[in-house]
Amino acid sequence: MGWLLVFLSVYAFSDNLFTDVGQKSNKDPKYIIHGLFCFAWFIIFLIQVNYVRKLQYKQHIRLGLAGMLAAIGVFVTTLYIFIVIFKGWQLMSPEVKANRFFMPAYAVFVYLGYKYRKQPAAHKRFIFIATIYMLGPVLGRAMAHSFLDNLLVSDLSWDITQMSIWTAFIISLLIYDRMILKRIHPVTIAGTGYYTLTWVLAWIT
Repeated sequence: MGWLLVFLSVYAFSDNLFTDVGQKSNKDPKYIIHGLFCFAWFIIFLIQVNYVRKLQYKQHIRLGLAGMLAAIGVFVTTLYIFIVIFKGWQLMSPEVKANRFFMPAYAVFVYLGYKYRKQPAAHKRFIFIATIYMLGPVLGRAMAHSFLDNLLVSDLSWDITQMSIWTAFIISLLIYDRMILKRIHPVTIAGTGYYTLTWVLAWIT
């Protein structure tokens, strides 16, 4: 999953990185700084997972501080962008509204991941769910670079497809819990509950 998230983030912003480096957003400091923090988060996530896989717990702990700094950067820069580009709630698509609900939850789940860092089962679920909550722009951009850009001809079909792909990440965690624990972990339940509530609010408000 760590590799998949890094791949999606690079693919999603491949135009900024490789194919259209002269675009306007590449010269805007708020997007550059935000992008660097987000890439840092995904890359640190991958490295941290690999440290645990190799039982290199001391390295995992040391890198945790960098992860926290990246998370703070993600939250602050995202909040700033939300404020700067705000043009009215009713003009937002459900996916954009969902991003607004997910970002404070991202901060809370990262904090709880740090707080429960000595409880591995809870810690890794808090961090993974927090990462899922920030996937909106990545999935949207990745879809725009794929065959779905021509296949999905309406805003409604686009929103439903993106929500479905997004939900697949939550479902993967539910499946993991059932396979490993034979039950659903309380953190997974909380994260799934908030995820579901967010989409309900995003579609009805």
